[in-house]
Amino acid sequence: MRTDSSPGNLPAREHLPAADAGTPVLDVVIPVYNEEKDLQPCVLRLHDHLRRTFPYTFRITVADNASTDSTPQVAARLAAQIPEVRSFRLEQKGRGRALRTVWSASDAPVLAYMDVDLSTDLNALLPLVAPLISGHSDLAIGSRLSRSSRVVRGAKREFISRAYNLILRGSLQARFTDAQCGFKAIRRDVAQVLLPLVEDTGWFFDTEMLVLAERAGLRIHEVPVDWVDDPDSTVHIVKTATDDLKGVWRVGRALATGSLSLDRLTRPFGDDPRDRELTDVPKGLARQLVGFCVVGGLSTLFYLLLYTVFRSFSGAQVANALALLVSAVANTAANRRLTFGVRGRGGAVRHQAQGLVVFGIGLVLTSGSLAALNAATSDPAHSTELAVLIAANLAATVLRFLLFRAWVFSDRRGGTPSPSPVVASHQPSSQQPSSPFGTTGARQEADAFPPLPQRPAAPSSPHGTDPFRSEKAAEGSWRDSTMQLQAVRPHDHDQRNAR
Repeated sequence: MRTDSSPGNLPAREHLPAADAGTPVLDVVIPVYNEEKDLQPCVLRLHDHLRRTFPYTFRITVADNASTDSTPQVAARLAAQIPEVRSFRLEQKGRGRALRTVWSASDAPVLAYMDVDLSTDLNALLPLVAPLISGHSDLAIGSRLSRSSRVVRGAKREFISRAYNLILRGSLQARFTDAQCGFKAIRRDVAQVLLPLVEDTGWFFDTEMLVLAERAGLRIHEVPVDWVDDPDSTVHIVKTATDDLKGVWRVGRALATGSLSLDRLTRPFGDDPRDRELTDVPKGLARQLVGFCVVGGLSTLFYLLLYTVFRSFSGAQVANALALLVSAVANTAANRRLTFGVRGRGGAVRHQAQGLVVFGIGLVLTSGSLAALNAATSDPAHSTELAVLIAANLAATVLRFLLFRAWVFSDRRGGTPSPSPVVASHQPSSQQPSSPFGTTGARQEADAFPPLPQRPAAPSSPHGTDPFRSEKAAEGSWRDSTMQLQAVRPHDHDQRNAR
């Protein structure tokens, strides 16, 4: 399992800007191995669908996994005939290896892939990538197991798929519904940080990527799809299932032992609402309750120990007052530091003074309980006194937490303020790597991640339209060109899709 840290934190999510004509917004990768018969019909059908329905510039990349038939020649011919098609050749097999290499080298801000058989209805492609373009989500997957999905496949594949996803839910606590559907997309800035942590180079690549993304808190969007099984699929089900189970064991062990570092991916975006400083919204209630209960439990044990010691040489009221006073000071100090996160000496005296007021209220409750017990019986047993004091302390504890939260530590005055959340900024490198795609299909390695495409500065438009200006955006006179796009009609199906 990889333990190296990722390249860096991710930038805040934002709607992708309208790119220049030379940079595609979407790069659809089709990994293939010995698909000389199906490759050309697949690419032509996908290209026609994108040309008719997709409102952004796009690219189709054929990633050849060391094919031994004429697949590389077919891919090269398609790349020569269609401007939006590129071919890429790897001399080693592995779908994960092909996706990692091509995605790492692509300059498109949204990266997707689909199987060459196009079992998934292409009308789900735009709903798949739209949340990534808008900045709402980080990854998107097609799901054949959603209730609204319409799937045609045999009982054997259905059983294996559902059993595999049940294993993922039980062993890796996965919440996504379909790990192996060959229909996924990811934002390029997310891929730059996530892909170096994914070790698998085969069919388990999808699952490992999704598990790590989910554990890191990334948002995964699921799209119900219409899917028809390809009876001529060359996937070896038994071998693939065995390799997947080995991958589940490897990833589960790494997550359990902590050998896989996800610290650079945890809460990666600066636009998380939970990180915002809001004046009138109380924060951290659940964490404070847990901390207060732990401190309260230890304080109660400390109080009972002190009461037992003091009771050996004094009366019940004196022992109760002394034990409550000492434990209250310790309780206030512990809650100040551990529960409410106040550090430093500033305000410590004031907090202790307010804590003593809370102590006085607790003293009234506990002393009143002892007085009521003594009124009920002249010589109560020591165990009875302890039971009454425990009940009184529980009531005092609830009141103490409310007073601590609303009064004593309400604004954390006097302590060192908590550091403000840092919004990670993305500063793309100025180096522009050469395109790794070629029609000859020579093997390329992509170790460096190219920067996101940037909108051109301010060249005058040949159509007489004004370039983007910040002052126009501020006054509301400029509108993003993506706002003028018309939605694709739901019934706009590919006529050549027999399914």
